[in-house]
Amino acid sequence: MNLLFIKKNKGALTLFFVLLFLSNTFSFAQKQNKKDLENKKKELQKEIEYTNQLLSETKKNKKLSLGQLIALNKKISAREELISTINREIYNLEKQIQENNNSINKLQNELDKLKKEYAKMIYYAYKNQDAYSRLMFVFAAKDFEQAYMRLKYLQQYSEFRHKQATTILETKKQLNEKVQELEVKKSDKRVLLGNEQEEKKNLTSEKSEKEQVLSGLQQQESKLKKDLEKKKQDAQKLQQAIQRIIEQELEKAQKAAAAANKPKPQKLILTPEAQELSNSFATNKAKLPWPVAKGIISERFGVHPHPTMSNIDINNNGIDITTNNGSIARAVFDGEVKGVVNMPGAGQFILIRHGEYLTVYSNLKDVYVKVGDKITTKQNLGTILYDEDDAKTVLHFELWKGQSKLDPETWLYKNN
Repeated sequence: MNLLFIKKNKGALTLFFVLLFLSNTFSFAQKQNKKDLENKKKELQKEIEYTNQLLSETKKNKKLSLGQLIALNKKISAREELISTINREIYNLEKQIQENNNSINKLQNELDKLKKEYAKMIYYAYKNQDAYSRLMFVFAAKDFEQAYMRLKYLQQYSEFRHKQATTILETKKQLNEKVQELEVKKSDKRVLLGNEQEEKKNLTSEKSEKEQVLSGLQQQESKLKKDLEKKKQDAQKLQQAIQRIIEQELEKAQKAAAAANKPKPQKLILTPEAQELSNSFATNKAKLPWPVAKGIISERFGVHPHPTMSNIDINNNGIDITTNNGSIARAVFDGEVKGVVNMPGAGQFILIRHGEYLTVYSNLKDVYVKVGDKITTKQNLGTILYDEDDAKTVLHFELWKGQSKLDPETWLYKNN
């Protein structure tokens, strides 16, 4: 009977430590996941606050504008993602609450079991508590070896009672901690549910505002088409100017080859230093700093539908970044200025070469650099032009590899 107690206790101790290990493992994973979601929420809240700043600037001219609609779309998208993140937090908390309930039930059952077994041991010890009974148990052995084993058993039984008492105390402690942890999680869930309702109200209000702006802009279709046509013409002029700079660079390389009696290259040849710079640029994909200190991507790379006019597509050779009035464009990597060109009616643009790669910063009012200047990462290049009609400040940014256009967004660090 007493050996059975020891065997049962071993199982209880094993289960106790397994539960403790699993609890710590789950706790670590939950903390990591919770931290990731909280960081995501903070980033989205910052994005919403910054978009609100941009919206307040666009509203100053008291006119509806495409920039206002784009900023609203951006804010709505961030708000929806924020609500989704809160929902993930609530879902994770519900899972944790269920796990806590399961752990509490297991610990409570184990505690009840330990108490019953401990009560039996106390009762047995009470019946056999006098020294005479213990001595008789030892001396009644058949031989010395059996007497020794019985003596050891009595010692182990005494130790086992102490361990059983310790296990009960530890289980009680862990049970209390789980109950307290459960209450905290329930409180967190109530707070998150309140946050979710608040964000949903904000989202409904923002969608209503968007519909009003969209309706107003759709009544200005002729103006929007005129603005879109001008933007296309400016984009064509920019592409032509970029191509001329690339061709000039190629001509220089061909002249240098001819002077050295070498075959004329059909593409830009890189010096060892330029090749090293190019390789370094390539290894920084998705790590490049943004070409502005703060901003939101208001128009992405490639072909996409116009935000207000159906059946009309926009083709963007780079990305447009909306920022604050007075913001400054900055270089995304070390390089050399190969072009500074004035575009009548569309400000100025700068082209910087980074080995095989080229970056273009367009729609600038003032320029701080000149052709031939060596540029360092994050160096200020010029002030971005402010559009008074739309009350917006937008930097057009392009990235090329040789004569191929790349999507700049995939090269920039996700948090500027």
